[in-house]
Amino acid sequence: MTIKIYNTKTRQKEVFKPLVDGKASMYVCGPTVYERAHLGNARPVLVFDMLYRLLRHEYGVENVRYVRNFTDVDDKINARAAETGRPISEITDETIGWFLDDMGALGALEPTDTPRATQYIAPMIAMIEDLIAKGHAYAAEGHVLFKVRSYKDYGKLSGRSVDDMIAGARVEVAPYKEDPMDFVLWKPSSDDLPGWDSPWGRGRPGWHIECSAMAYELLGAAFDIHGGGNDLTFPHHENEIAQSRCAGHDFANVWMHNEMLQVEGKKMSKSLGNFFTVRDLLDQGVPGEVIRFVMLSTHYRKPMDWTEKKRVEAEKTLRKWARLTLDVEASRNLHPDVLSAVSDDLNTPGAFSVLHRLAGSGQKSDLANGLIFLGFEAKDLAQFEDDATGFKFTPTIHGNENADVIQCQTDRILELWKSFRSSEEWSEADRLRTLAEENGLLLKYSKDGSYWAERGPNFDSSKLEALK
Repeated sequence: MTIKIYNTKTRQKEVFKPLVDGKASMYVCGPTVYERAHLGNARPVLVFDMLYRLLRHEYGVENVRYVRNFTDVDDKINARAAETGRPISEITDETIGWFLDDMGALGALEPTDTPRATQYIAPMIAMIEDLIAKGHAYAAEGHVLFKVRSYKDYGKLSGRSVDDMIAGARVEVAPYKEDPMDFVLWKPSSDDLPGWDSPWGRGRPGWHIECSAMAYELLGAAFDIHGGGNDLTFPHHENEIAQSRCAGHDFANVWMHNEMLQVEGKKMSKSLGNFFTVRDLLDQGVPGEVIRFVMLSTHYRKPMDWTEKKRVEAEKTLRKWARLTLDVEASRNLHPDVLSAVSDDLNTPGAFSVLHRLAGSGQKSDLANGLIFLGFEAKDLAQFEDDATGFKFTPTIHGNENADVIQCQTDRILELWKSFRSSEEWSEADRLRTLAEENGLLLKYSKDGSYWAERGPNFDSSKLEALK
């Protein structure tokens, strides 16, 4: 199967060709560990978990290396320690445990490597020394700064010029900087802060150098994919590229970025009262599988809106699918349409549309295999079958028909219509809506982003399976 990925660097979808034949490598920026992961933090984890699963399926588990770091030295961590009076190591250890538990509850596989920044201080110092020796960095007042203008391609990833960035960005003004855009590679630490001995005095690394050093140590000078949220494109990823390339490393071949998350159409914010952690939802009784389903129901390059309505619909769908796949023995024989959708730039909404179709046509084994590939393990889905209150059956329309199958077929058509609209395939969306209406199924949409289907007086369930 050909895998296609949208490369932020080239701004186009490309056929993925690993640097080493038959093997794949990726680095994804992980969390700064001082508090519980909020819902927005979960989105890149699930996006790149899906990519990890796809690469493992294509190349084999043993041929894929996935690195996701923990930033365990940072001013926010220091502030939390000062605020609580707790040791920094205690805070970071606890938060890393929370993160792994919470992401595991969402069905995310643990990466091959989960390095902590504090484990790689020596390689960071070595890289900084190399950048100074090559004229790309300079020491000043206990700091070391990277010379942004020494790297001629700075800004290409984010599509901005250095002068535009200075005009539009909030840059730290400091007397020791030669240029306002120069960024910190190393900074001094007072006695009450974490610090390590270096040629420039006791201090700690800047944020950007951490990822470059860890990626180099674990994946080498060149690797296949670097991922993260699009809020990291500038300055973090732009700075990673600059310092790594100037150190003589080819660095990442493909750059992937997921869009941000909203809640009920608004940016998640404590001031708006719509801020919550993954653990908040889990403790409220929202299954991790439901969170995963809602997240993957929107393409990763589109803004994702968490709504209560989507949560309810996701749980309803999972209950139906759990019932259909009860006692079905799954295998790795993945339906080609599921694999084709996910291979096309991680089109998970398209894969869900295929699952709706498989459920509607009674292809239970293919449905079960597809669910496992998408991260919904059969043992976890069993909880949805156990709680039958979530199943909502539609009364039988034509005598002996299976109402649950009719509902699955209806859902499949609705999801396909949503997928066409989300992909801006307007002619296909209009065609499907017209066909559905001719058979008495009315597809509806409202400005708040809600989708639903209604049955008209001429509804004919016998025609549903043929609608594509």
